[in-house]
Amino acid sequence: MSRFEIRKITLVTEEIRHDGGPVPETPRLRGAILAQVSNPFAGAYHPELQPAMDELKPLGLMMSARLIAALGGADGIDGYGKGAIVGEGGEIEHGALWHVPGGYSMREHLGESRAIVPSAMKVGGMGTTLDVPLGHINAAYVRSHFDAMTVGLPDGPRAAEIVFALAMSKGGRVHSRMGGLEAWDVKGQDGLR
Repeated sequence: MSRFEIRKITLVTEEIRHDGGPVPETPRLRGAILAQVSNPFAGAYHPELQPAMDELKPLGLMMSARLIAALGGADGIDGYGKGAIVGEGGEIEHGALWHVPGGYSMREHLGESRAIVPSAMKVGGMGTTLDVPLGHINAAYVRSHFDAMTVGLPDGPRAAEIVFALAMSKGGRVHSRMGGLEAWDVKGQDGLR
């Protein structure tokens, strides 16, 4: 049994049809899944945290699979990000526990994905929101995919909880026109271009 007991899972999807300009041929999809879990490290300093990442791998895999399904399958998902909101009884480093289980679970389900998974963490009380950064899954320099999805829960995290989040998208920002590397020109060899 995991020490990170799940209290709640929340899943949200967005279909963006326009952003003040012409309606795109295909709406952009974004989604996020949040798991509100107990924080076994809250209230005291623990010098060794890293082994706990293994306990979170099944949670990451389950969340990734559910988010991908909510977005209609892996085909077309080309943006991702992750984040954590640590309740006030914890420390920012408890959010860093999500780096491996959150990022690698998305990579495992999405297949080839070479770019770093953007991440954000913070400590906050109930109702705190977090802007989960999004980036292209194979090339960090694709400007059309620089984005963030704001997530949060009205009743969490409690002081001894963590809210772990994953976010994914299908397509770049609607009406993106800032130049740079375009998604269709990605080589996907080094995670940058």
